[in-house]
Amino acid sequence: MLKRRFNIGENRIQPLSDGAERGLIQTCYIGLCLSAVVMLSACSSGGTSDLEGFVAKVKAGNPGRVEPLPELKLFEKYAYSAYLDEIKDPFITWETINPKVDRLKSASGGVNDGVFPDGERAREALESYPLETLTMMGTLEYSNENWGLIKAPDGIIYRVKSGNYMGQNHGKISKINSEDIALTEIVSDGLGGWENRPVELSLNED
Repeated sequence: MLKRRFNIGENRIQPLSDGAERGLIQTCYIGLCLSAVVMLSACSSGGTSDLEGFVAKVKAGNPGRVEPLPELKLFEKYAYSAYLDEIKDPFITWETINPKVDRLKSASGGVNDGVFPDGERAREALESYPLETLTMMGTLEYSNENWGLIKAPDGIIYRVKSGNYMGQNHGKISKINSEDIALTEIVSDGLGGWENRPVELSLNED
């Protein structure tokens, strides 16, 4: 709420009338508005000249060269046709390609007459070790039959005869003499079948 103003004259103080007070307020308000307009005009005048100059300088300058995108090379689609070209597909079995293929031919060129491991046969103790880890220590004759003495990696000596198994390739003992033990192993022929492989375990002379 505005306080009343007083005129000082003729040695006495006179209060302003209501009309004079309103006029004074309006005059002050108009003065403030004019001052604000002048200040805003001063701020806006020439305020964008720097920005406009910078934009013009950028447009006039060298924009530089943009490297083009590399050209995409189109590769010709190739379909692997192993079956049509009669070439073995490395991703499927030979039987899947052509069930009529004679896969009974062994790697040695012979014919595989149904050779395969006996999955129902009980495994013997010396089949737990690779054949190369077994040592032939000697032989003995018992009941008119030759027996071989085999030392396992754990130091235990086993007695074997023809018909026993040794090693991890289904090796069946076929003959025992004083110099070595002959076995017949059953190994993969590389064509999905099996083949016989003769091996010998020689006497340890150390």
